[in-house]
Amino acid sequence: MEPATGNAAIAERDLAVLWHPCTQMKDHESLPPIPIRRGAGVWLEDFEGRRYLDAISSWWVNLFGHANPRINAAVRDQLAELEHVMLAGFTHLPALELAERLVRITPPALTRCFFADNGSSAVEVALKMSFHYWCNLGRNNKNKFVNLTNSYHGETLGALSVGDIPLYKKTYHPLLMQSIPVPSPDCFWREPGQSWAEHSTRLFSAMRETLERYHEEVCAVIVEPLVQCAGSMRMYDPAYLALLRTACDEYGVHLIADEIAVGFGRTGTMFACEQAGISPDFLCLSKGLTGGYLPLSAVLTREEVYQAFYADYHHLTAFLHSHSYTGNPLACRAALATLDIFEQDRVIERNIGLTEALAAAGARFADHPHVAEVRQCGMILAIEMARDRHTREPYPWQERRGLRVYRHALEHGVLLRPLGNVIYFMPPYVITTDEIELMAQVAWDSLATATMD
Repeated sequence: MEPATGNAAIAERDLAVLWHPCTQMKDHESLPPIPIRRGAGVWLEDFEGRRYLDAISSWWVNLFGHANPRINAAVRDQLAELEHVMLAGFTHLPALELAERLVRITPPALTRCFFADNGSSAVEVALKMSFHYWCNLGRNNKNKFVNLTNSYHGETLGALSVGDIPLYKKTYHPLLMQSIPVPSPDCFWREPGQSWAEHSTRLFSAMRETLERYHEEVCAVIVEPLVQCAGSMRMYDPAYLALLRTACDEYGVHLIADEIAVGFGRTGTMFACEQAGISPDFLCLSKGLTGGYLPLSAVLTREEVYQAFYADYHHLTAFLHSHSYTGNPLACRAALATLDIFEQDRVIERNIGLTEALAAAGARFADHPHVAEVRQCGMILAIEMARDRHTREPYPWQERRGLRVYRHALEHGVLLRPLGNVIYFMPPYVITTDEIELMAQVAWDSLATATMD
C-alpha cells in the first residue's frame, strides 16, 4: 500500500521521524508542519492545493522565485556532466567561473575565493583564517574578536561565539570562546529628531575606544553590514561602516563583513558594503548566492591574506579547513545562473520600483497604535510591534504575538515568520506590486488579530 500523501498524513509521518530546525517541536501538537508539494515564483503549494505567498524568501535564500526555469536548466545541464568531485587537488569550471565572477563583482581588493557549505561555515572560515593569518605573521597574541551587540552570525560554535542573541547563545555559553561586544549602532534607539547617520556616528565612539584598548589582542571585528537580520531586522547607517573601516586600518585589525543575509541586492545595492564605499578584509556570502537552490557559501579575502599562507609545505602555514562538498558543481552552476539573472535582467535597477512599492505598502503601519517603528533598507521592510507605540514598551516575549501573526497569515495564504515582535517582509525579487499589496494587507489583518486583547 502506498503511503498516504494528504497534508495531515504527511504531517503525521513527519512528526514520527523528523526534528525541525529552530523549532520547539511541542508547538506542532497544535500547529502541524505544512507539507509543500511544489513551488512557482513567490508561491508555495501544499498537497491539497492551498497556496502560500513566500514573503520571507524561505529564510531569505530565494531571490528569483521557486522553480525558476533558468536556474532549473543550469542545474539540469550540470547534472548530466558532473555532480561532484572533491576540490582538493582537483578543480572544475563551475567553481572556477564562479570564483572569477565573485572576485569581479565584489568590492575592490578581494582577490581570493574560498568555498564552504553554508553561512555558519563561511563565518567559521573567516574567523579561523583571520586568526591563522596573524599566527603566520608571528602575532599569536591576536586571538580575540570584536562583535556588535544584538548580532547573529550563525549557530556553529565559532559563529555563536561572535553572536550576541541570548536565545541562541546562552545555553552553549560554557562551550564558546569569549568575544568583546560593542554596542550596536541600531537606529531604533536614536534620540527624537536625530538622523540615522548622526546616531550611528555617535555610537561609533564605543567601537573606537574598544579598538584602542584591545587592538593588540584582536584579530578582527565582525559585523552584519546595515541590517542585523536575525536581531529583529534592526538597521543602521552606512556612516558606521566607513568609520569602522578607517579604524580597523588604523589599529591593524581585520574587518569581517557578514553579508550572508544582506548580500545580493537585499539592501538595495549588490553588496551592503558598497553603500559605505568600503572593502572588508573578509566578505562572507551564502543564502542568495545560489538563488535559494543549493547550500553553498563563499569567503572572499585579500591577496595579502592569501600570501601569508603561501609557503613550502614544511613551514606548516597552509589553511587546512575543508568541507567534503566544497565548491559542489551543482551548487556553483545554480550560483552562476543566479548571477546571470542579475546581469541580464538589470535586477538592482529594477528592484528600485519594488523597493518603492514595499515602502508604500508599509506606510499604512506607521500610525498603528501597536507599531513602534516601520523601517526599511532596500528590499527589507520591518514592522516593530509594541504594547505602546509612544513609550516603545515591547510585548512580553512569553505572549508570542509574532506566532499569532504567523498563524493568521498562514490561514490567509501568506508565509510570514516574525522575529519575536517584529513582522518583516523580505520577498523574492520576482514579486509583483499586486502580490506586495496582498502581502501587506494580510500582514495588516494579522497584526490586528495579534494585538487584540
